[in-house]
Amino acid sequence: MKIRTHSESHVVELDDGSRWQIFPGDLDLTLSWKPDTELHVEPHGDRVSSHVLVNPEDHSCVRVIASGETWPAGEVRNALRDG
Repeated sequence: MKIRTHSESHVVELDDGSRWQIFPGDLDLTLSWKPDTELHVEPHGDRVSSHVLVNPEDHSCVRVIASGETWPAGEVRNALRDG
């Protein structure tokens, strides 16, 4: 899937209409994304995120949750602290 919009640094909308919130600690990995960047959504299911967006071009992946969901505050704090 390609990026439809990525106007907010922490939210990306894909061309299938799905909207994803990007984990704050992974935002730096999205800086190279362009509108033609191909991404794959894969289930992840760890304590922080339900899915990951994978960029097969550079093999990077960012943790995401569906737009409108709320990050688990304690888990986010731990993940950001631990790196």
